[in-house]
Amino acid sequence: MANTSRPDDSGWRRRLAAGLLLAGLACAPAANAALYGYIDDDGVAHFSDEKLDERYTLFMKNGGELRSPSLGRPATAGAGNGAGAIDLETHKLYRYVVNHPNIATVEPIIRQVAQAQNVDPALVKAVMAVESGFNPGAVSPKGAIGLMQVIPDTGARFGVAADARRTVEQKLADPRTNISAGVRYLRWLMELFPGNLELVLAAYNAGEGAVQRYNNAIPPFPETRQYVSTVLQFYRFYRPGGMPADAAAAGGVSRVKMVIGGRRNMP
Repeated sequence: MANTSRPDDSGWRRRLAAGLLLAGLACAPAANAALYGYIDDDGVAHFSDEKLDERYTLFMKNGGELRSPSLGRPATAGAGNGAGAIDLETHKLYRYVVNHPNIATVEPIIRQVAQAQNVDPALVKAVMAVESGFNPGAVSPKGAIGLMQVIPDTGARFGVAADARRTVEQKLADPRTNISAGVRYLRWLMELFPGNLELVLAAYNAGEGAVQRYNNAIPPFPETRQYVSTVLQFYRFYRPGGMPADAAAAGGVSRVKMVIGGRRNMP
Protein backbone atom coordinates (compact mmCIF):
# COMPACT_ATOMS: atom_id res chain seq x y z
CA MET A 1 0.00 0.00 0.00
CA ALA A 2 1.06 3.59 -0.43
CA ASN A 3 3.12 4.57 2.60
CA THR A 4 2.88 7.95 4.32
CA SER A 5 6.45 8.42 5.53
CA ARG A 6 7.67 10.77 2.83
CA PRO A 7 9.51 14.10 2.67
CA ASP A 8 8.05 17.38 1.41
CA ASP A 9 5.90 16.69 -1.64
CA SER A 10 6.29 20.08 -3.33
CA GLY A 11 8.47 18.55 -6.02
CA TRP A 12 5.85 16.20 -7.47
CA ARG A 13 4.50 18.95 -9.73
CA ARG A 14 7.80 19.31 -11.52
CA ARG A 15 7.73 17.54 -14.89
CA LEU A 16 10.90 15.94 -16.15
CA ALA A 17 12.31 18.06 -18.93
CA ALA A 18 12.92 15.09 -21.17
CA GLY A 19 9.48 13.60 -20.57
CA LEU A 20 10.64 10.43 -18.82
CA LEU A 21 8.86 7.37 -20.23
CA LEU A 22 8.22 4.54 -17.83
CA ALA A 23 8.92 1.90 -20.44
CA GLY A 24 12.55 2.92 -20.36
CA LEU A 25 12.97 2.46 -16.63
CA ALA A 26 14.96 -0.42 -15.23
CA CYS A 27 12.33 -3.00 -14.34
CA ALA A 28 13.82 -6.49 -14.22
CA PRO A 29 12.56 -8.50 -11.23
CA ALA A 30 14.49 -11.24 -9.52
CA ALA A 31 15.34 -14.02 -11.95
CA ASN A 32 13.42 -16.67 -10.03
CA ALA A 33 10.28 -14.58 -9.32
CA ALA A 34 7.10 -16.58 -9.78
CA LEU A 35 3.35 -16.20 -9.34
CA TYR A 36 0.90 -18.99 -8.47
CA GLY A 37 -2.87 -19.02 -8.53
CA TYR A 38 -6.18 -20.82 -8.82
CA ILE A 39 -9.90 -20.09 -9.28
CA ASP A 40 -12.18 -21.36 -6.51
CA ASP A 41 -15.71 -22.73 -6.86
CA ASP A 42 -17.20 -19.26 -6.33
CA GLY A 43 -15.22 -17.79 -9.22
CA VAL A 44 -12.76 -15.94 -6.98
CA ALA A 45 -9.21 -15.66 -8.34
CA HIS A 46 -6.42 -16.28 -5.82
CA PHE A 47 -2.80 -15.28 -6.47
CA SER A 48 0.31 -15.78 -4.36
CA ASP A 49 4.05 -15.39 -4.78
CA GLU A 50 4.48 -18.90 -3.39
CA LYS A 51 2.67 -22.24 -3.67
CA LEU A 52 0.61 -22.09 -0.48
CA ASP A 53 -1.13 -25.43 -1.05
CA GLU A 54 -1.96 -27.94 -3.77
CA ARG A 55 -4.69 -25.76 -5.28
CA TYR A 56 -2.12 -23.23 -6.49
CA THR A 57 -0.60 -23.82 -9.93
CA LEU A 58 2.40 -22.04 -11.42
CA PHE A 59 1.08 -19.13 -13.47
CA MET A 60 4.17 -17.02 -14.22
CA LYS A 61 7.87 -17.75 -13.81
CA ASN A 62 11.20 -16.00 -14.29
CA GLY A 63 9.72 -12.59 -13.59
CA GLY A 64 6.92 -12.64 -16.14
CA GLU A 65 7.27 -15.63 -18.48
CA LEU A 66 3.98 -17.47 -19.01
CA ARG A 67 3.80 -20.90 -17.45
CA SER A 68 2.28 -22.37 -20.60
CA PRO A 69 2.78 -21.32 -24.23
CA SER A 70 -0.72 -22.67 -25.01
CA LEU A 71 -2.63 -20.07 -23.00
CA GLY A 72 -4.23 -18.70 -26.12
CA ARG A 73 -5.50 -22.20 -26.98
CA PRO A 74 -6.31 -23.88 -23.66
CA ALA A 75 -6.67 -27.63 -23.66
CA THR A 76 -10.04 -29.04 -22.69
CA ALA A 77 -10.50 -30.37 -19.19
CA GLY A 78 -9.90 -34.10 -18.82
CA ALA A 79 -7.39 -34.30 -21.64
CA GLY A 80 -4.88 -37.16 -21.53
CA ASN A 81 -2.63 -37.16 -18.48
CA GLY A 82 -4.25 -34.19 -16.76
CA ALA A 83 -1.91 -31.56 -18.20
CA GLY A 84 -4.87 -30.10 -20.09
CA ALA A 85 -6.68 -29.37 -16.85
CA ILE A 86 -3.66 -27.45 -15.58
CA ASP A 87 -3.52 -25.46 -18.81
CA LEU A 88 -7.21 -24.64 -18.49
CA GLU A 89 -6.75 -23.42 -14.92
CA THR A 90 -3.82 -21.25 -15.98
CA HIS A 91 -5.90 -19.87 -18.84
CA LYS A 92 -8.62 -18.84 -16.38
CA LEU A 93 -6.05 -16.97 -14.31
CA TYR A 94 -4.69 -15.31 -17.42
CA ARG A 95 -8.17 -14.11 -18.34
CA TYR A 96 -8.44 -12.54 -14.90
CA VAL A 97 -5.15 -10.69 -15.32
CA VAL A 98 -6.05 -9.17 -18.67
CA ASN A 99 -9.81 -8.79 -18.46
CA HIS A 100 -11.02 -8.17 -14.91
CA PRO A 101 -14.53 -6.65 -15.24
CA ASN A 102 -13.61 -3.56 -13.21
CA ILE A 103 -10.79 -2.61 -15.59
CA ALA A 104 -13.19 -1.38 -18.26
CA THR A 105 -14.94 0.81 -15.69
CA VAL A 106 -11.79 2.63 -14.58
CA GLU A 107 -9.79 2.47 -17.82
CA PRO A 108 -10.83 5.98 -19.04
CA ILE A 109 -9.85 7.47 -15.68
CA ILE A 110 -6.53 5.63 -15.67
CA ARG A 111 -5.69 6.87 -19.18
CA GLN A 112 -6.61 10.47 -18.41
CA VAL A 113 -4.82 10.69 -15.07
CA ALA A 114 -1.76 8.75 -16.23
CA GLN A 115 -1.35 10.92 -19.32
CA ALA A 116 -1.57 14.08 -17.22
CA GLN A 117 1.18 12.81 -14.91
CA ASN A 118 3.30 11.14 -17.63
CA VAL A 119 2.97 7.69 -16.06
CA ASP A 120 2.44 4.52 -18.08
CA PRO A 121 -1.24 3.41 -17.70
CA ALA A 122 -0.04 -0.20 -17.69
CA LEU A 123 1.92 0.48 -14.52
CA VAL A 124 -1.14 1.99 -12.86
CA LYS A 125 -3.12 -1.16 -13.68
CA ALA A 126 -0.36 -3.37 -12.32
CA VAL A 127 -0.17 -1.46 -9.04
CA MET A 128 -3.96 -1.52 -8.81
CA ALA A 129 -4.10 -5.28 -9.40
CA VAL A 130 -1.71 -5.99 -6.54
CA GLU A 131 -2.92 -3.28 -4.17
CA SER A 132 -6.68 -3.89 -4.32
CA GLY A 133 -7.52 -6.55 -6.89
CA PHE A 134 -9.44 -3.77 -8.72
CA ASN A 135 -11.83 -3.42 -5.79
CA PRO A 136 -12.75 0.28 -5.33
CA GLY A 137 -14.18 -0.46 -1.88
CA ALA A 138 -11.06 -2.13 -0.49
CA VAL A 139 -9.87 -0.82 2.89
CA SER A 140 -6.78 -2.32 4.51
CA PRO A 141 -6.30 -2.89 8.26
CA LYS A 142 -3.87 0.05 8.17
CA GLY A 143 -6.50 2.37 6.68
CA ALA A 144 -5.36 2.38 3.05
CA ILE A 145 -8.35 3.09 0.82
CA GLY A 146 -9.61 2.14 -2.60
CA LEU A 147 -8.14 1.01 -5.90
CA MET A 148 -4.65 2.38 -5.29
CA GLN A 149 -4.78 1.78 -1.51
CA VAL A 150 -4.06 5.39 -0.61
CA ILE A 151 -3.62 6.27 3.06
CA PRO A 152 -5.53 9.47 4.01
CA ASP A 153 -2.32 11.32 4.92
CA THR A 154 -0.96 10.46 1.47
CA GLY A 155 -4.13 11.70 -0.17
CA ALA A 156 -3.91 14.98 1.72
CA ARG A 157 -0.30 15.46 0.60
CA PHE A 158 -1.23 14.86 -3.00
CA GLY A 159 -4.19 17.14 -3.45
CA VAL A 160 -7.13 15.58 -1.57
CA ALA A 161 -8.57 18.09 0.91
CA ALA A 162 -11.48 17.67 3.29
CA ASP A 163 -14.38 20.09 3.05
CA ALA A 164 -17.65 20.76 4.87
CA ARG A 165 -19.34 17.80 3.19
CA ARG A 166 -16.71 15.06 2.97
CA THR A 167 -13.60 13.93 4.80
CA VAL A 168 -10.40 12.92 3.02
CA GLU A 169 -11.33 9.28 3.66
CA GLN A 170 -14.71 9.74 2.00
CA LYS A 171 -13.18 11.47 -0.99
CA LEU A 172 -10.61 8.71 -1.45
CA ALA A 173 -13.47 6.23 -1.82
CA ASP A 174 -14.20 7.89 -5.18
CA PRO A 175 -12.24 6.04 -7.91
CA ARG A 176 -11.17 9.17 -9.79
CA THR A 177 -9.88 10.89 -6.66
CA ASN A 178 -8.18 7.72 -5.50
CA ILE A 179 -6.46 7.05 -8.81
CA SER A 180 -5.37 10.66 -9.11
CA ALA A 181 -3.73 10.66 -5.67
CA GLY A 182 -2.03 7.30 -6.26
CA VAL A 183 -0.71 8.25 -9.69
CA ARG A 184 0.56 11.61 -8.43
CA TYR A 185 2.47 9.76 -5.76
CA LEU A 186 3.93 7.40 -8.38
CA ARG A 187 5.05 10.39 -10.47
CA TRP A 188 6.62 12.01 -7.43
CA LEU A 189 8.49 8.79 -6.65
CA MET A 190 9.65 8.55 -10.28
CA GLU A 191 11.28 11.93 -9.90
CA LEU A 192 12.78 10.99 -6.54
CA PHE A 193 14.24 7.74 -7.93
CA PRO A 194 14.74 8.55 -11.62
CA GLY A 195 15.31 5.61 -13.93
CA ASN A 196 14.69 2.93 -11.29
CA LEU A 197 11.20 1.50 -11.30
CA GLU A 198 12.07 -1.12 -8.69
CA LEU A 199 12.81 1.62 -6.15
CA VAL A 200 9.66 3.50 -7.15
CA LEU A 201 7.56 0.44 -6.38
CA ALA A 202 9.46 -0.38 -3.21
CA ALA A 203 8.82 3.15 -1.99
CA TYR A 204 5.12 2.94 -2.90
CA ASN A 205 4.91 -0.14 -0.69
CA ALA A 206 7.27 0.66 2.17
CA GLY A 207 7.77 4.42 1.91
CA GLU A 208 10.59 6.35 0.32
CA GLY A 209 12.12 6.87 3.75
CA ALA A 210 12.69 3.14 4.06
CA VAL A 211 14.31 2.99 0.62
CA GLN A 212 16.60 5.88 1.50
CA ARG A 213 17.54 4.34 4.86
CA TYR A 214 18.81 1.30 2.97
CA ASN A 215 21.04 3.44 0.73
CA ASN A 216 18.55 3.70 -2.13
CA ALA A 217 18.00 -0.05 -2.36
CA ILE A 218 14.93 -2.23 -1.98
CA PRO A 219 14.50 -2.72 1.78
CA PRO A 220 15.04 -6.29 2.99
CA PHE A 221 11.37 -6.74 3.84
CA PRO A 222 9.89 -9.95 2.36
CA GLU A 223 6.58 -8.24 1.59
CA THR A 224 8.25 -5.34 -0.21
CA ARG A 225 10.56 -7.55 -2.26
CA GLN A 226 7.68 -9.75 -3.35
CA TYR A 227 5.48 -6.72 -3.97
CA VAL A 228 8.03 -5.24 -6.38
CA SER A 229 8.46 -8.52 -8.21
CA THR A 230 4.72 -9.17 -8.52
CA VAL A 231 3.81 -5.67 -9.71
CA LEU A 232 6.51 -5.93 -12.38
CA GLN A 233 5.09 -9.25 -13.52
CA PHE A 234 1.62 -7.78 -13.90
CA TYR A 235 3.09 -4.71 -15.59
CA ARG A 236 4.44 -6.88 -18.39
CA PHE A 237 0.98 -8.23 -19.07
CA TYR A 238 -0.71 -4.85 -19.21
CA ARG A 239 1.83 -3.28 -21.54
CA PRO A 240 0.90 -3.35 -25.28
CA GLY A 241 1.66 -6.70 -26.84
CA GLY A 242 1.83 -8.44 -23.48
CA MET A 243 -1.09 -10.81 -24.09
CA PRO A 244 -2.61 -12.92 -26.86
CA ALA A 245 -5.69 -11.31 -28.42
CA ASP A 246 -7.96 -14.30 -27.84
CA ALA A 247 -7.11 -14.49 -24.16
CA ALA A 248 -7.65 -10.76 -23.75
CA ALA A 249 -11.08 -11.04 -25.30
CA ALA A 250 -12.17 -13.91 -23.07
CA GLY A 251 -14.41 -13.42 -20.06
CA GLY A 252 -12.87 -12.38 -16.75
CA VAL A 253 -13.23 -13.38 -13.10
CA SER A 254 -15.34 -11.18 -10.90
CA ARG A 255 -13.29 -11.21 -7.70
CA VAL A 256 -9.72 -11.71 -6.58
CA LYS A 257 -7.73 -12.45 -3.46
CA MET A 258 -4.10 -11.40 -3.61
CA VAL A 259 -1.58 -12.96 -1.22
CA ILE A 260 1.66 -11.08 -1.76
CA GLY A 261 4.49 -11.69 0.67
CA GLY A 262 1.99 -12.80 3.31
CA ARG A 263 -0.32 -9.79 2.88
CA ARG A 264 -3.93 -10.40 1.85
CA ASN A 265 -5.96 -7.95 -0.24
CA MET A 266 -9.57 -9.00 -0.34
CA PRO A 267 -12.79 -7.54 -1.84
